[in-house]
Amino acid sequence: MKNAVTVKEQLTSGTNRRSFLKISGLTMAATGLILTGCSNDDDVSAPVDNQLPGIRNGKFDLGAGDFGVLTYAYALEQLEADFYTRVVNGNNFGTVFNAEERQVLTDLYHHEVIHREFFKTALTGALPNPASQLLPNLEFNYGALNFSNRLEVLNTAQALEDTGVGAYNGAGYLITTPDYLLLAGKIVSVEARHASAIRSLLNPNSNDFAGDNIVTASNGLDSAKKPSEVLPVAGGFITTPFTATFLP
Repeated sequence: MKNAVTVKEQLTSGTNRRSFLKISGLTMAATGLILTGCSNDDDVSAPVDNQLPGIRNGKFDLGAGDFGVLTYAYALEQLEADFYTRVVNGNNFGTVFNAEERQVLTDLYHHEVIHREFFKTALTGALPNPASQLLPNLEFNYGALNFSNRLEVLNTAQALEDTGVGAYNGAGYLITTPDYLLLAGKIVSVEARHASAIRSLLNPNSNDFAGDNIVTASNGLDSAKKPSEVLPVAGGFITTPFTATFLP
């Protein structure tokens, strides 16, 4: 795998390019949220019975309360960042995907890396003992997925983005700290744009970006899924064992 372009390099050399999402704007928002999230540690809701993230019965458990939800989001962002890192650094990236697809996938790669690093920074600054309570770097296996096959990659990207949107929507009600709820709302809006962009690449000039399988016709709302519904799907790619005992 070739070395990924760092976020710092992107911010200093790539901000003038035209893209459907401006990386500079997202980065400014993420930076502000890092400062906000790390400056209000005393406001973080304490998990019931002190159920903080950490090792339980030999496995890392995501925990409960705000820290549990943020750790859950961190796990999902690790997955998405790893997936797009593999995509854009694939040997055949420049030939498998056309210019528009490369632009979109590269944008998504940078966004997911920023999301992953945000959660790592915020949790490291907020957890009482990050040395033992911060979710470790996860490992992943994509099985028979062929990263040189356009449809396989885009279909997997769609599944990950749809799952991510449903995950944030389904866990938002568990967050009690306003700053973190604001964070979740900002990130899920970006994830929804990702899902829409991938769907448009798969089926241009169609209504798939707001298909009935993700936006309900009855109320016009996107899907919402509990952690217990999301983790079995995402867990198909995650090889590092962990549990979510205290999340619904």
